[in-house]
Amino acid sequence: MTATPESARALLNSDDYGDRLSGVNQLRQLDPALAFELIQPAITDANSRVRYSAVSQMDSLGSVDLATTQALLRERLLTDSEIDVRSAAADAIAALKLTALFEELANAYEQTEEWLLQFSIVAALGEMGDPRGYDLLITALDSDNALLQTAAIGSLGELGDRRAVPHITRFADSDDWQLRHRTAQALARLNGADAQATLQRLSQDSTAQVAEAAQRGLITE
Repeated sequence: MTATPESARALLNSDDYGDRLSGVNQLRQLDPALAFELIQPAITDANSRVRYSAVSQMDSLGSVDLATTQALLRERLLTDSEIDVRSAAADAIAALKLTALFEELANAYEQTEEWLLQFSIVAALGEMGDPRGYDLLITALDSDNALLQTAAIGSLGELGDRRAVPHITRFADSDDWQLRHRTAQALARLNGADAQATLQRLSQDSTAQVAEAAQRGLITE
């Protein structure tokens, strides 16, 4: 079905959350400026699935009005009752590089024990490229959650701060090949003699994906 402004409005104003969810999905077919106007009430919808779908679209629609988007995403990040909605807000903040919300992201990380939200925030700090994220990412390396550690390693590689090299290289001996793989990728970004030495070792890793990632990062004369 081809969406029109009228059909999207009708669905978004329905008492049935399934209709409202369909309305949010129809907005993908409309002009971004109009879609941005129509999606805003859905971001605070009573149904969490509708809110999640709406917030998840803000990475593509938010650039229409960054100031309004920043306020909307800040509220969802800090106050939403559902972790997946808060995580989607963090993802959108990162995609739009709303660095003004760095402190909110850092505080949300410290104040939650929900790994999904922490994961989204750690990934967001790398995508945003804000150097203020360095200390939080180093802290995340000590998590007992391997997925969170993997995200932190990747984000430190994206930040490009070479102080992270010794903190990352300890994962070169991890039993988890995915941690070793992300370590190789991050060290390839950070470079330097110390990173190259570890990449040389990882280039002989028994897991092909790890060895290949390390070999791509090696500098050959």
